[in-house]
Amino acid sequence: MGRTTTRISALFGVLLLITALAGCGEDAARAKQVKVTLANHVWSTAIQELIGEFEAETGLDVTVSTLGESQLSDQYNVKLNAGTDDIDVMMFRPLQEGRQFIHNKWLADVTDRTGDPAYRWDDFMESARGAVSDGDRSYGAPLITEREILYYNADLLQRAGIDGPPETLDELVADAAQVKARVPDTFGFVSRGQRSPAVTQFSSYLFSCGGDFDDGTTSTLDSPEAVKAYQVYTDLLRESGPPGTSNMNWPDAFAVFQQGRAAFLTDADSLFANVTDPEKSRVADQVGFARFPAGSAGSKPYNVTSWALGINDVSEHQENAWRFIQWATSPEITLRMQQAGTPSARTSVWDDPSATADLPPELVSVIKDSFNGSVGHDRPRVMKVPQARDIVGGPLVVGQQGGDIAAAATKAAEEYDELLAKERR
Repeated sequence: MGRTTTRISALFGVLLLITALAGCGEDAARAKQVKVTLANHVWSTAIQELIGEFEAETGLDVTVSTLGESQLSDQYNVKLNAGTDDIDVMMFRPLQEGRQFIHNKWLADVTDRTGDPAYRWDDFMESARGAVSDGDRSYGAPLITEREILYYNADLLQRAGIDGPPETLDELVADAAQVKARVPDTFGFVSRGQRSPAVTQFSSYLFSCGGDFDDGTTSTLDSPEAVKAYQVYTDLLRESGPPGTSNMNWPDAFAVFQQGRAAFLTDADSLFANVTDPEKSRVADQVGFARFPAGSAGSKPYNVTSWALGINDVSEHQENAWRFIQWATSPEITLRMQQAGTPSARTSVWDDPSATADLPPELVSVIKDSFNGSVGHDRPRVMKVPQARDIVGGPLVVGQQGGDIAAAATKAAEEYDELLAKERR
């Protein structure tokens, strides 16, 4: 019995040693990994083609998970709330969920890391840096930007006797009405009209009329400036737009423009290929681009960061995560991403002719001009963005139906104030 017991004990000891060595091996392997979660986006597709270069340069092993936007949000809410360390780098929407993620302490503070002079943090647009920041602290690196611009159909303008694109909102209203009146079976204007999706495009009207969603503590949706913006946007849709605008998201609005049935469209510059690609658009050779028209406060289009990269605050491999982010958002890789079709957040990239060689020259000029005087958000900057957008969109629906916009704006302001009060608790 003594010898048997001794042999069993020795065998058990060997098994423990093997298990320990295996665990050390697993820990060592994990220490060289970077687990990256990305949205299903053109940037994600392009960056994955270059990740092999990063792995060869650093010796790190990158594992990528790619999900659709809704799936991505659901996974973040479940996994991050549970404190998972299965995500190191996370692609997120700063204006849609940034405040919530920062409040929940899901994003690591990267302020000290961005201070590295070689990274050139100041090269990112001011609005882009602000989108990933809370006060003087930074929680991510900007990836992709977009601005609201005016698309126009040059042929329809000529047929209506209009010399060129409007420079002011008043001119846009008048020109849209003129096209509809003079060109049969054609609409003067089209844009998003659905309650929540329309909010981001309405924002540039709001800013250009001198308004905003709030003043930092209180809703300003019922201000004279906001009511004016609601009136202008919904009058354009109701008086000069096609039927059913209140059911339109961006693909619906672009479809009308692509078919040559609308003279003007205001939407994001990042969607331009939908109207310039001959395989998608009947008017590809007639499309023009102009800066967003000026209101009483001037031309103030949004200039927003739609996506960013951040670090999971509970990741045990934050150094690896930052090395990936620093590489993926470096001036060199950012230039290659823009050449692959994703609008950069770095000003140096926009100054490089090779970054814009494949874009329509008029569009490039409009985009660069829109950097000045623009606003860094296109929706309320709150934690519960979906609820806020639903509130802001209420008067847009009422206006398209010909209802009392001022009354609807007052109601929206009250509801928005309630939301703000709850978030301060």
